Amino acid sequence: MASLQEQLLKAGLVDKKGANKAKKDRQKQSKAARNTSARAVRRKPTAAQQAQAKRVERDRKLNQQKQKQTEQKAVFAQIKQLITLNKVDRGTGEIAYSFVYKNRVRKIYVTDTIKQQLSLGRLAIVRLVLKSETLFEIVPAVVAEKIAQRDELSVVQLNLTANKAGSEDDPYADYQIPDDLTW
Repeated sequence: MASLQEQLLKAGLVDKKGANKAKKDRQKQSKAARNTSARAVRRKPTAAQQAQAKRVERDRKLNQQKQKQTEQKAVFAQIKQLITLNKVDRGTGEIAYSFVYKNRVRKIYVTDTIKQQLSLGRLAIVRLVLKSETLFEIVPAVVAEKIAQRDELSVVQLNLTANKAGSEDDPYADYQIPDDLTW
């Protein structure tokens, strides 16, 4: 059985050139139809694909939040460990050392040597948050700087001696501060 095109060629109704042209036109039309339908399928994601994309995005955000929380817990654990291992024993301190925390004047009772070291910047006051309670501890300045690298809000008071020594424009540079000054 011969195709319609072959029959038309035998009958002489169409020449070979016209038949080939008609064949190429049909192939172009079918190819164009396939491409447009494939593009339409690619352009419009199905409802399932949209839901999957939303789930993936939500899961990614939840994972980021969990990772941030895990990092915060690790930092607070490091801070707690630094404070507990390096805190200075205040002993039976009888001298009140005042400092400001959250716009309130707080007091810690310390010995005379600890008070002098605090004012010289060798020691620092840091806060330790345990559950709902905030404790204030005294640690060496080097440890306070390590804590400040992790969380600046944990260091309550750190007197830097470099700032006190170097101001040329200070009009009170000639006056000494008395050693027994308390506020």
